[in-house]
Order: sequence, then structure tokens, then C-alpha cells
Amino acid sequence: MESAHLRLEVLEERHISEICSEIGLDQEVFRWLNFAPPTSLDDLAKVLRGYIAETKEGDRVAHAVIVKASGVAVGTTSFIDLNSQHNSLEIGSTFYAKKYWRSFVNTECKILMLSEAFDHRGVERVTIKTDALNQRSRTAILRLGATFEGVLRHHMKRADGTWRDSAYFSILKSEWPMVRAGLLAKLALNRIE
Repeated sequence: MESAHLRLEVLEERHISEICSEIGLDQEVFRWLNFAPPTSLDDLAKVLRGYIAETKEGDRVAHAVIVKASGVAVGTTSFIDLNSQHNSLEIGSTFYAKKYWRSFVNTECKILMLSEAFDHRGVERVTIKTDALNQRSRTAILRLGATFEGVLRHHMKRADGTWRDSAYFSILKSEWPMVRAGLLAKLALNRIE
């Protein structure tokens, strides 16, 4: 998948060192993710290798997020909870190097992922969820044009053993044209070169 400034490639071993180098061990990047924050780049590499293994097993489709201008992988995002019976999937396990937060990266990445989901895979529903306490992520998901559906209380355990409430959002196939138009308008206003 490719846009003006990004390329998404299926995550492979060759991407791991770049992602680790770009993200480093900034604990703010990992604070809300569903794995123990890495204490070394080897820990982060193990997480990414786990995503690669799950992709090979068919449980997810993990992607490296590559900025075309530099050719460097700056993060990852995945299709997870692939549900052919209900024609739905989730976009998740998304994290980028902090210097790309609030930049074109998330908007272009989500356009690519949502286009793949709705236009090529023909899904009816895309779910996006986050820790209910992660206000930055909740705001970003709403900016995409997703609809807030509610909070599942004590939905899963965090890596530290505490209970996480998960905030759920969705985009339906019928909403995708309007969501896409909104995302493209946001990109046009930023006039990213």
C-alpha cells in the first residue's frame, strides 16, 4: 500500500532494526500498548518478531510504516481480529516514533489501512480500540472520523496486571466515503511537502 508520503509493507525481519532505531525506548510510546514496555531494543525486536510470527500464522497482518522521503520504517500497524464470519477486522498494534506524532503519518496510514479494508477486502466494519485512559489516542481516533461506541469495563489485563477498560470505536462501510473525504481534506489543509 502506498500514498503520497508513506508506504506500508508487510512487516519482515529486515524492518526491525530501523523501527527499533527510530522508536528507541521512549516509554511514552509504549505506555498504553498491550505488552510490557521494553527495557531494551532486543525486547522491542521480540515484540515485532511476535507480530511477524502471528502474520505467518494468519492471526494478524502486521505492516512496517515507511516514510518514502527517507525510506525508513518509523513504526508499525496491523490488521487484527480478522473475522471472516462477520466480515470485520480491527486496526491496532499501531505505534510510531514520537517525532511523527500529530504529523501526516497517522492520517495517511489510516487512509491506506481503511482503503485496504473497505475497498479491497470488502469488510463491513472496522474496529479501533484503545485503553480508556489513553486520551491522546481517543482524540486521534475521533479525528479520523470513527464513531465512539462505548467502554468495555475490565476488558483485558494490562502488562502490569491491572485491569484495562477499553474504549471502542468503529467505522462502517457505509460511512467510509465520508470518512475518506474528511481524512483527505485534513491532508490537503496540512499541505505536506
